[in-house]
Amino acid sequence: MQSGKATDAQLKRAQRLLTIKTTPVKGTRVEYNDEAIKQHTNDFGYFVLLSNDVKEGDKALECYRNKDLVEKTFNNLKNRLDFNRTLVSSVENLEGKLFVEFVALIYISYMHKVMKSKNLYRNYSIQSLLDELDVIERFDYQGQRARYSEITEKQRQIYEAFGILAPDGKPSKTYKPEAAAAATLAPEA
Repeated sequence: MQSGKATDAQLKRAQRLLTIKTTPVKGTRVEYNDEAIKQHTNDFGYFVLLSNDVKEGDKALECYRNKDLVEKTFNNLKNRLDFNRTLVSSVENLEGKLFVEFVALIYISYMHKVMKSKNLYRNYSIQSLLDELDVIERFDYQGQRARYSEITEKQRQIYEAFGILAPDGKPSKTYKPEAAAAATLAPEA
């Protein structure tokens, strides 16, 4: 190509990915062949995992992704829940703090399971889902019931995906009670 002329291999590849039209009046016109490009780019990249333990590729990929989930979960514990330093003065306090961390990890694991089964990962990561719900505030006034800041339709649907109503007890416009009950009572496969 340094000479300004394409090689036969380059022309062959270009003809597969581009539509080239030559007319005497307008000259040469080159357009993208979107379908061929899309098929070609589906094969981009490789994902290689080596394991002495896991023999099936899909299982190995799931283990790898769960490892990433664990790393992100510990990052959540350190940063979001402020567990990066123990800051305790006794063994009992340390044990209590570790217990709370353990319970938090159980919740994160449950969230992962629900998000995977409800296809919430299409729109959210665990972090972005928590960020979406984190803005809801509760206001307590003595002698009155609790009040909440505005809860959006999207936030209500997130709660319902987990089989519960939003904190104010109001359902979303698409809420189906029987589907929510089935989600929480379904046995594990």
